[in-house]
Amino acid sequence: MSEQEQPGAVYTFGRVKYDFSTRTFLMGILNVTPDSFSDGGRFMDLEKAVEHARELERNGADFIDVGGESSRPGSQPVTADEEIRRVVPVIKRVSREVSIPVSVDTTKSIVAREALRAGALIVNDISGLRYDAAMPKVIADHSASAVLMHMKGEPRTMQRDPHYDDVVGEVATFLQRQAEVAQQAGVKQIILDPGIGFGKTLDHNVALIRHLRAFLELGYPVLVGPSRKSFIGAILDLSVGERLEGTAAAVTACVLNGASIVRVHDVKEMKRVVRVADAIGKRG
Repeated sequence: MSEQEQPGAVYTFGRVKYDFSTRTFLMGILNVTPDSFSDGGRFMDLEKAVEHARELERNGADFIDVGGESSRPGSQPVTADEEIRRVVPVIKRVSREVSIPVSVDTTKSIVAREALRAGALIVNDISGLRYDAAMPKVIADHSASAVLMHMKGEPRTMQRDPHYDDVVGEVATFLQRQAEVAQQAGVKQIILDPGIGFGKTLDHNVALIRHLRAFLELGYPVLVGPSRKSFIGAILDLSVGERLEGTAAAVTACVLNGASIVRVHDVKEMKRVVRVADAIGKRG
Protein backbone atom coordinates (compact mmCIF):
# COMPACT_ATOMS: atom_id res chain seq x y z
CA MET A 1 0.00 0.00 0.00
CA SER A 2 1.41 3.38 -1.00
CA GLU A 3 1.93 6.25 1.40
CA GLN A 4 -0.87 8.18 -0.27
CA GLU A 5 -3.32 5.42 0.66
CA GLN A 6 -2.50 5.46 4.38
CA PRO A 7 -5.07 7.11 6.68
CA GLY A 8 -2.34 9.38 8.05
CA ALA A 9 -1.20 10.53 4.63
CA VAL A 10 -1.27 14.15 3.57
CA TYR A 11 -4.08 14.65 1.06
CA THR A 12 -4.02 17.63 -1.30
CA PHE A 13 -7.21 19.46 -2.30
CA GLY A 14 -6.27 22.22 -4.71
CA ARG A 15 -4.03 24.60 -2.76
CA VAL A 16 -4.89 23.02 0.61
CA LYS A 17 -3.08 20.09 2.23
CA TYR A 18 -4.52 18.17 5.18
CA ASP A 19 -2.72 15.56 7.27
CA PHE A 20 -5.41 13.31 8.69
CA SER A 21 -3.10 11.94 11.36
CA THR A 22 -2.89 15.29 13.17
CA ARG A 23 -6.52 15.91 14.15
CA THR A 24 -10.13 15.29 13.18
CA PHE A 25 -11.38 17.51 10.34
CA LEU A 26 -14.89 18.93 9.89
CA MET A 27 -17.04 18.90 6.77
CA GLY A 28 -19.82 21.48 6.93
CA ILE A 29 -23.13 20.64 5.26
CA LEU A 30 -24.74 23.00 2.74
CA ASN A 31 -27.98 21.57 1.38
CA VAL A 32 -29.53 23.50 -1.50
CA THR A 33 -32.65 21.33 -1.46
CA PRO A 34 -36.28 21.95 -0.51
CA ASP A 35 -36.66 18.64 1.32
CA SER A 36 -33.53 17.60 3.23
CA PHE A 37 -34.39 16.05 6.60
CA SER A 38 -32.90 18.80 8.77
CA ASP A 39 -32.48 22.07 6.87
CA GLY A 40 -34.48 21.60 3.69
CA GLY A 41 -35.37 24.88 1.99
CA ARG A 42 -33.21 27.16 4.14
CA PHE A 43 -30.50 27.75 1.53
CA MET A 44 -32.27 27.54 -1.81
CA ASP A 45 -31.55 31.23 -2.41
CA LEU A 46 -28.06 31.69 -3.87
CA GLU A 47 -27.05 34.55 -1.61
CA LYS A 48 -28.22 32.71 1.51
CA ALA A 49 -26.30 29.63 0.43
CA VAL A 50 -23.09 31.58 -0.17
CA GLU A 51 -23.39 33.41 3.14
CA HIS A 52 -23.92 30.11 4.95
CA ALA A 53 -20.79 28.74 3.29
CA ARG A 54 -18.84 31.75 4.55
CA GLU A 55 -20.27 31.17 8.02
CA LEU A 56 -19.27 27.50 7.94
CA GLU A 57 -15.71 28.53 7.11
CA ARG A 58 -15.65 31.21 9.83
CA ASN A 59 -16.87 28.66 12.36
CA GLY A 60 -14.06 26.25 11.57
CA ALA A 61 -15.16 23.95 8.76
CA ASP A 62 -12.33 22.32 6.79
CA PHE A 63 -14.60 21.31 3.88
CA ILE A 64 -17.99 22.42 2.56
CA ASP A 65 -20.24 19.72 1.11
CA VAL A 66 -22.87 21.05 -1.31
CA GLY A 67 -25.84 18.82 -2.07
CA GLY A 68 -28.73 19.35 -4.48
CA GLU A 69 -30.72 16.15 -3.94
CA SER A 70 -32.14 15.02 -0.62
CA SER A 71 -31.10 11.55 0.54
CA ARG A 72 -33.34 11.40 3.60
CA PRO A 73 -35.25 8.11 4.05
CA GLY A 74 -38.17 7.99 1.64
CA SER A 75 -36.94 10.86 -0.53
CA GLN A 76 -37.61 10.91 -4.27
CA PRO A 77 -34.83 11.42 -6.85
CA VAL A 78 -34.53 14.59 -8.92
CA THR A 79 -33.31 14.94 -12.48
CA ALA A 80 -29.70 15.69 -13.29
CA ASP A 81 -30.73 18.99 -14.88
CA GLU A 82 -32.49 20.10 -11.70
CA GLU A 83 -29.59 19.03 -9.53
CA ILE A 84 -27.16 20.96 -11.74
CA ARG A 85 -29.42 24.02 -11.59
CA ARG A 86 -29.31 23.89 -7.80
CA VAL A 87 -25.65 23.17 -7.12
CA VAL A 88 -23.52 24.64 -9.91
CA PRO A 89 -24.19 28.36 -9.29
CA VAL A 90 -23.56 27.81 -5.56
CA ILE A 91 -20.31 25.92 -6.16
CA LYS A 92 -19.08 28.56 -8.61
CA ARG A 93 -19.54 31.28 -6.00
CA VAL A 94 -18.48 29.32 -2.94
CA SER A 95 -15.31 27.96 -4.51
CA ARG A 96 -14.26 31.56 -5.26
CA GLU A 97 -15.29 33.08 -1.94
CA VAL A 98 -14.03 30.54 0.60
CA SER A 99 -10.52 29.15 0.95
CA ILE A 100 -11.45 25.61 2.00
CA PRO A 101 -12.16 22.70 -0.37
CA VAL A 102 -15.67 22.30 -1.77
CA SER A 103 -17.30 18.91 -2.21
CA VAL A 104 -20.35 18.02 -4.30
CA ASP A 105 -22.75 15.46 -2.85
CA THR A 106 -24.10 13.58 -5.88
CA THR A 107 -24.49 10.13 -7.39
CA LYS A 108 -24.71 11.35 -11.00
CA SER A 109 -21.59 11.64 -13.15
CA ILE A 110 -23.00 14.48 -15.26
CA VAL A 111 -23.70 16.50 -12.10
CA ALA A 112 -20.24 15.67 -10.76
CA ARG A 113 -18.62 16.78 -14.02
CA GLU A 114 -20.36 20.16 -14.01
CA ALA A 115 -19.67 20.67 -10.32
CA LEU A 116 -15.97 19.88 -10.77
CA ARG A 117 -15.80 22.30 -13.69
CA ALA A 118 -17.41 24.91 -11.42
CA GLY A 119 -14.72 24.51 -8.76
CA ALA A 120 -15.55 21.49 -6.61
CA LEU A 121 -12.55 19.34 -5.69
CA ILE A 122 -14.29 16.33 -4.15
CA VAL A 123 -17.19 14.10 -5.19
CA ASN A 124 -19.15 12.68 -2.26
CA ASP A 125 -21.03 9.72 -3.75
CA ILE A 126 -23.50 8.19 -1.30
CA SER A 127 -23.93 5.20 -3.62
CA GLY A 128 -20.23 4.35 -3.42
CA LEU A 129 -20.03 4.42 -7.26
CA ARG A 130 -22.90 1.91 -7.62
CA TYR A 131 -25.41 4.12 -9.42
CA ASP A 132 -23.40 5.54 -12.33
CA ALA A 133 -20.69 3.54 -14.07
CA ALA A 134 -19.19 6.72 -15.54
CA MET A 135 -18.57 8.31 -12.14
CA PRO A 136 -15.07 6.90 -11.43
CA LYS A 137 -13.70 8.15 -14.76
CA VAL A 138 -15.22 11.61 -14.29
CA ILE A 139 -13.58 11.91 -10.88
CA ALA A 140 -10.24 10.66 -12.20
CA ASP A 141 -10.31 12.84 -15.33
CA HIS A 142 -10.67 15.94 -13.14
CA SER A 143 -7.99 14.79 -10.67
CA ALA A 144 -10.65 15.03 -7.97
CA SER A 145 -10.98 13.15 -4.70
CA ALA A 146 -13.78 10.69 -3.93
CA VAL A 147 -15.80 10.00 -0.80
CA LEU A 148 -17.28 6.52 -1.15
CA MET A 149 -20.22 5.76 1.13
CA HIS A 150 -22.06 2.54 1.90
CA MET A 151 -25.83 2.57 1.51
CA LYS A 152 -28.13 -0.43 1.51
CA GLY A 153 -30.56 -0.03 -1.38
CA GLU A 154 -31.63 3.53 -2.19
CA PRO A 155 -32.94 6.45 -0.14
CA ARG A 156 -36.56 5.74 -1.09
CA THR A 157 -36.46 2.22 0.38
CA MET A 158 -33.30 1.93 2.49
CA GLN A 159 -34.99 1.97 5.90
CA ARG A 160 -37.45 -0.83 5.14
CA ASP A 161 -36.21 -3.46 7.58
CA PRO A 162 -32.48 -3.43 6.69
CA HIS A 163 -30.71 -6.69 7.59
CA TYR A 164 -27.05 -7.72 7.89
CA ASP A 165 -25.43 -10.89 9.19
CA ASP A 166 -22.31 -8.84 10.08
CA VAL A 167 -22.84 -5.13 9.53
CA VAL A 168 -19.23 -4.10 10.12
CA GLY A 169 -17.77 -6.85 7.96
CA GLU A 170 -20.27 -6.39 5.14
CA VAL A 171 -19.85 -2.62 5.02
CA ALA A 172 -16.05 -2.97 5.12
CA THR A 173 -16.09 -5.50 2.29
CA PHE A 174 -18.23 -3.20 0.15
CA LEU A 175 -16.03 -0.16 0.79
CA GLN A 176 -12.84 -2.07 0.04
CA ARG A 177 -14.29 -3.33 -3.24
CA GLN A 178 -15.49 0.11 -4.31
CA ALA A 179 -12.18 1.71 -3.39
CA GLU A 180 -10.53 -0.76 -5.75
CA VAL A 181 -12.98 0.28 -8.49
CA ALA A 182 -12.02 3.91 -7.94
CA GLN A 183 -8.30 3.12 -7.91
CA GLN A 184 -8.53 1.14 -11.13
CA ALA A 185 -10.17 4.16 -12.79
CA GLY A 186 -7.28 6.36 -11.67
CA VAL A 187 -8.74 8.10 -8.62
CA LYS A 188 -5.79 9.02 -6.40
CA GLN A 189 -7.41 10.23 -3.17
CA ILE A 190 -10.16 8.12 -1.64
CA ILE A 191 -12.09 8.63 1.61
CA LEU A 192 -14.45 5.99 3.00
CA ASP A 193 -17.79 6.54 4.75
CA PRO A 194 -19.69 3.66 6.46
CA GLY A 195 -22.99 5.44 5.83
CA ILE A 196 -24.57 6.11 9.21
CA GLY A 197 -28.34 6.10 8.80
CA PHE A 198 -28.33 4.82 5.23
CA GLY A 199 -30.06 1.45 5.38
CA LYS A 200 -29.17 0.79 9.02
CA THR A 201 -31.05 0.30 12.26
CA LEU A 202 -30.13 1.94 15.55
CA ASP A 203 -28.04 -1.11 16.49
CA HIS A 204 -26.28 -1.12 13.11
CA ASN A 205 -25.33 2.57 13.45
CA VAL A 206 -24.02 2.10 16.98
CA ALA A 207 -21.95 -0.91 15.89
CA LEU A 208 -20.42 0.98 12.98
CA ILE A 209 -19.37 3.90 15.17
CA ARG A 210 -18.05 1.55 17.85
CA HIS A 211 -15.92 -0.29 15.29
CA LEU A 212 -14.73 2.58 13.09
CA ARG A 213 -11.13 1.35 13.27
CA ALA A 214 -12.13 -1.63 11.15
CA PHE A 215 -12.59 0.83 8.29
CA LEU A 216 -9.33 2.66 8.96
CA GLU A 217 -7.62 -0.71 8.57
CA LEU A 218 -8.62 -0.62 4.89
CA GLY A 219 -5.97 2.07 4.44
CA TYR A 220 -7.96 5.23 3.76
CA PRO A 221 -9.22 8.20 5.79
CA VAL A 222 -12.70 7.61 7.19
CA LEU A 223 -15.54 10.14 7.14
CA VAL A 224 -18.56 9.74 9.42
CA GLY A 225 -21.84 11.67 9.24
CA PRO A 226 -23.82 11.29 12.48
CA SER A 227 -25.19 14.84 12.57
CA ARG A 228 -28.83 15.06 13.76
CA LYS A 229 -29.50 11.54 12.44
CA SER A 230 -32.56 9.50 13.37
CA PHE A 231 -30.59 7.03 15.50
CA ILE A 232 -29.89 9.94 17.87
CA GLY A 233 -33.59 10.74 17.89
CA ALA A 234 -34.38 7.09 18.63
CA ILE A 235 -32.01 7.03 21.61
CA LEU A 236 -33.21 10.34 23.06
CA ASP A 237 -36.80 10.42 21.74
CA LEU A 238 -36.17 13.90 20.35
CA SER A 239 -37.00 15.68 17.10
CA VAL A 240 -34.38 16.77 14.56
CA GLY A 241 -34.14 20.26 16.01
CA GLU A 242 -33.33 18.95 19.49
CA ARG A 243 -30.41 16.66 18.66
CA LEU A 244 -27.44 18.97 19.24
CA GLU A 245 -26.25 17.29 22.44
CA GLY A 246 -26.83 13.84 20.99
CA THR A 247 -24.85 14.81 17.91
CA ALA A 248 -22.04 16.05 20.17
CA ALA A 249 -21.94 12.69 21.93
CA ALA A 250 -21.92 10.79 18.63
CA VAL A 251 -19.20 13.04 17.20
CA THR A 252 -17.09 12.48 20.33
CA ALA A 253 -17.45 8.73 19.92
CA CYS A 254 -16.47 8.99 16.27
CA VAL A 255 -13.36 11.01 17.12
CA LEU A 256 -12.26 8.67 19.91
CA ASN A 257 -12.76 5.70 17.59
CA GLY A 258 -10.53 7.18 14.91
CA ALA A 259 -12.68 9.20 12.49
CA SER A 260 -10.64 11.33 10.10
CA ILE A 261 -13.53 13.65 9.17
CA VAL A 262 -16.95 14.28 10.70
CA ARG A 263 -19.68 15.70 8.49
CA VAL A 264 -21.90 18.05 10.52
CA HIS A 265 -24.52 20.77 10.37
CA ASP A 266 -23.49 22.63 13.54
CA VAL A 267 -19.87 23.44 12.75
CA LYS A 268 -19.25 26.02 15.49
CA GLU A 269 -20.40 23.71 18.27
CA MET A 270 -18.89 20.54 16.83
CA LYS A 271 -15.53 22.26 16.28
CA ARG A 272 -15.33 22.71 20.04
CA VAL A 273 -16.44 19.13 20.65
CA VAL A 274 -13.82 17.79 18.27
CA ARG A 275 -11.00 19.84 19.83
CA VAL A 276 -11.73 18.43 23.26
CA ALA A 277 -12.20 14.88 21.98
CA ASP A 278 -8.94 15.12 20.01
CA ALA A 279 -7.12 16.34 23.13
CA ILE A 280 -8.44 13.41 25.13
CA GLY A 281 -7.62 11.01 22.30
CA LYS A 282 -4.05 12.34 22.06
CA ARG A 283 -4.48 13.76 18.57
CA GLY A 284 -3.54 17.24 17.47
